[in-house]
Amino acid sequence: MGKCINHPDRETSYICSKHNVYMCEECLRCRDPELYCKFRSSCPIWFLHKQQVAKERRAQEQAEAAEVNVSFLPEGKSVSVARGLTLLEAAQAADVYINASCNGKGSCGKCKLIVKQGRIESDSTPLLSDQEKSDNYVLACQTKVLSDVTVQIPKELLEKKLKVAGLGKELTSRLQGMVNQITPLFEEISLELEPPSLEDPVSDLDRLKRGLKQVGVETDRMNVSLKIMRQLAEAMRKEQWKVTASVVHRKCFDEIVDVRPGNGASSNLGLAIDLGTTSIVVYLVDMKDGAIIAATSGHNRQAACGDDVINRIVCAEKSGVSKLSRMALTTINALISEALDAAGRKPMDVKSVVVSGNTTMTHLLLRIEPRYIRREPYIPTVSEFPIMKAGQIGIKADPNAALFVMPGPAGYVGGDIVSGILYSGLFREQPLTLFIDVGTNGEIVLGNQEWMMTASCSAGPAFEGGGIRFGMRAEEGAIEKISIDPDSFEPSFHTVGDVAPRGICGSGMIDLLSEMLITGIIDQKGKICLDPGHPRIEQDGEVLAYILATAEQSGIDQNIVFSETDINSLILSKGAVYAGFTVLLNQAGLDFSMVDRVWITGGFGQYLDIAKAIIIGLLPDIEREKFTYLGNSSISGAYMALLCREYRELAGEISNNMTYIDFSSNRQFMDEFTSALFLPHTNMEAFPNIKQLLGEKARATGSFLTTPPSERSKKISGS
Repeated sequence: MGKCINHPDRETSYICSKHNVYMCEECLRCRDPELYCKFRSSCPIWFLHKQQVAKERRAQEQAEAAEVNVSFLPEGKSVSVARGLTLLEAAQAADVYINASCNGKGSCGKCKLIVKQGRIESDSTPLLSDQEKSDNYVLACQTKVLSDVTVQIPKELLEKKLKVAGLGKELTSRLQGMVNQITPLFEEISLELEPPSLEDPVSDLDRLKRGLKQVGVETDRMNVSLKIMRQLAEAMRKEQWKVTASVVHRKCFDEIVDVRPGNGASSNLGLAIDLGTTSIVVYLVDMKDGAIIAATSGHNRQAACGDDVINRIVCAEKSGVSKLSRMALTTINALISEALDAAGRKPMDVKSVVVSGNTTMTHLLLRIEPRYIRREPYIPTVSEFPIMKAGQIGIKADPNAALFVMPGPAGYVGGDIVSGILYSGLFREQPLTLFIDVGTNGEIVLGNQEWMMTASCSAGPAFEGGGIRFGMRAEEGAIEKISIDPDSFEPSFHTVGDVAPRGICGSGMIDLLSEMLITGIIDQKGKICLDPGHPRIEQDGEVLAYILATAEQSGIDQNIVFSETDINSLILSKGAVYAGFTVLLNQAGLDFSMVDRVWITGGFGQYLDIAKAIIIGLLPDIEREKFTYLGNSSISGAYMALLCREYRELAGEISNNMTYIDFSSNRQFMDEFTSALFLPHTNMEAFPNIKQLLGEKARATGSFLTTPPSERSKKISGS
């Protein structure tokens, strides 16, 4: 027995006779395996060494054999991955974009691929039709690779890729003229500097600053990190004093974030991001001319933690801010990948990023504690953010890319509204304007160039499909337009994409509620008046439901219904929004007759029928020509801020000039909210045109407003 040569604290019986040293079991390796040794034939160390080498070789061979090749058509890309990984993981390794909005959980059904050859193991899923299964369609996230495999991206997904790129042209024509001079956050400047000499012996850094100053860059308050100073000497001399400096333009100073040898700037793209509670929108922008080269949107994966900001904050308190940050970031990066893929560009081409979102969403993205936003006095941690680097956040871009987050005036009115006001120009004009974003949070701005008041009324997620049994975003298969025959109560509808219906989006719900009220299917409290035995009515738990599309008509093989519970959710949402309008006007000593313009914004408002929104009491009963739809003003304002320093500075001024009115403890808001929980309102004098319309309908049919509720079902059913 002796002490191990490598571990003196260990006793061992294994001795190398050639070198006369002891080795413990951990160290049993021949010290000279390539040299002749006369003791080898009886050496236990040599015997065990050979066994270990053979074991390692077999393990390596097995590992190499476990590598399989996955080829993607028509991309022409292939990648080697470990056997047993999913096709989605293989696509990510090959840098092939596959839409997987559920993050690989198998619940969205969007990551479809066609297996052309090879062995796979795929989990059963109801999200593929029988025809798709017979055509070898699989979900990439639910399919493991067992051998070399060739898969094809379906034609419909390739068409979407073209649509993502093509949509940019349409948006460019609408937005490009709004910015006259492009002054981006991030600028690459090529310089040819004079070499140092005895007559000009200034330092490398001073020489660089002098060159930047000559081309108009402010250098008096310029920040340079130690990392840049360390790389400066080599970068300056490698190409004989030809360098390209990357400069981020901040509010009070500029910063050199990179210096590389040689002239010639790389591609300079920007990202405008609308970080919504329900949806996220991404524009990929060419910073040379402001052209939008791709545009895409998707469902915020944070929705798994709740439909509104309060639930998100509660979830962050329980599960940690980092979890919700990752969920939002995963959605954003997936959309960036989709846009880059459609444009044929790389993440390193992205140099500038602007994010517009409500206060809670931006806090969660940046992993800033949001819990005090929901606690009195409802104060956020940050209202105006410094310019950051994309790499600090994890956004898929050049790590040095400059990141600007739109400022927000309050805990419940954020940068998305500031962005909308920036785009609308409300702050520059005299007419008294009511600006409304009808979404999950229901933000409102009242004012003009002289003053602005703002408030938020929690409308809930109903208008964006949340909390409604068959509610959905305005995606393919969503019912967006509806009319109902007043005699047969049969509906006619139009869906997004002209395909079989899968659900109903916000504009469709407003149409439906209005039609159900006018035709007498529901009363002004939202209760269904048709007889339960009517072919268009079914029992949904303890409440009645209207059958909007039968299982044969739908694309989901079941009836699509709209129940009294759904109706109640929608009435609560519209009541909160209308109460918000009323109280904000009262706070300013005004009423609806004094409002010159009503601007509606948000993705939901695109297909909104103003007349039907007034019928249900979502919007005030005023002159119809006062209403204008502005589109997604949050992403439009983010686009403007991305391109122009003036607009970034104006965003701060707009935020600071808004007076926030808190409704959380406002007794008048609760009174108005209660009054608005009626179709269209308990005060019918505030809706004179709707009162007249309902009266005319009642007289024409001899029912409803002139018939007691207890008699209505008998009248409709013919009993």
